[in-house]
Amino acid sequence: MTKTETKSGGAAAPVAEVKSALTGFLSDFRDFQADVKFKLQQQEERLTMLDRKSLITGRPALATSAETGAPHKKAFAAYLRSGDDDALRGLEVEGKAMSTAVAGDGGFLVDPETAAAIKGVLNSTASIRSIAQVVQVEATSFDVLVDHTDIGSGWATETATQSETSTPQIDRVSIPLHELSAMPKVSQRLLDDSAFDIEVWLAGRIADKFARAEAAAFVSGDGVDKPKGILTHATVDDTLWSWGNLGYIPTGTDGDFDAVSPSDAILDLVYALGAEYRAGASFVMNSKTTGVVRKMKDADGRFLWSDGLAAGEPARLLGYPVLVAEDMPDIAPGAFAIAFGNFQAGYTIPERNDLRVLRDPFSAKPHVLFYATKRVGGDVSDFAAIKLLKFAVS
Repeated sequence: MTKTETKSGGAAAPVAEVKSALTGFLSDFRDFQADVKFKLQQQEERLTMLDRKSLITGRPALATSAETGAPHKKAFAAYLRSGDDDALRGLEVEGKAMSTAVAGDGGFLVDPETAAAIKGVLNSTASIRSIAQVVQVEATSFDVLVDHTDIGSGWATETATQSETSTPQIDRVSIPLHELSAMPKVSQRLLDDSAFDIEVWLAGRIADKFARAEAAAFVSGDGVDKPKGILTHATVDDTLWSWGNLGYIPTGTDGDFDAVSPSDAILDLVYALGAEYRAGASFVMNSKTTGVVRKMKDADGRFLWSDGLAAGEPARLLGYPVLVAEDMPDIAPGAFAIAFGNFQAGYTIPERNDLRVLRDPFSAKPHVLFYATKRVGGDVSDFAAIKLLKFAVS
């Protein structure tokens, strides 16, 4: 063996050892990697199984919310289900959250998500609320200051003595807040069922009751322990209109439109309203009256009524939106079946943000009653902004 061959053979041995060691390391690493992947897969399957169980046994959320709202929601849900108010009493008083300052009679403010859901339903209902001015107050009444007069003026010359002109008079319309209540009930067995979403159920029942009660009061409420409706104010022929009364236009026929020119009364109603109010005005009538008005045509045979072109857009009569409110009266002798006006200016609804729920497990066993209360008011704030159509000769 030559010296060169000896050197070559000696160098190859360490290389083979390195390759063998590297191969063994890679094999061990692959085994380790496979073991880690297997354990991660097992962990992922376990988490997936736990998530599915939580979806089955847990109650769905009323609405997506930040983590900051979770304590209030959990505390309120515990109070509704079992009457446990410890968590509610431990919450900090916040302006937009729940407050325990009103718990003297055992009631607590609902959580913000439920209150928002109820407000959403109320605002979307076929009620004057959807077109009126709604203000949030923290008092027992709300005062509206209305200037319905004008400042006197006159032409003057350069050297003539200036005389005093008349001063405008400001009227105050005070709208008290009244307590609106609802009292749905649910069985204790259903409350014990964790899959029952009590917050969604409670919000739906309260909103349904409040919406129907409010809608009726805003139209025909007498102002005694409830808002005062537009149809309970004194009415006069629009030619004799004065502040404090609602002006009306007669159709000329008792209990019906005029047989020859039925649409003339609606045109007269529109132009009885001041030009400053017409830009934001709406018609209000019930379904039966709507069915009659939809058939009316002008002298050229075109319908006065036009349906909304987009989803959610209201139908229009003579170009003005129509609110179909079932609490408006039917066409009858002497009835004010159609109202037209700018309700943002003409009708004001003050309300308090707080909505309380009192849990009563004793009065209707084996059911649990939930007594919900809300303070709201309503009244005409500008008598010049609303006109009525009277189905009478005069």
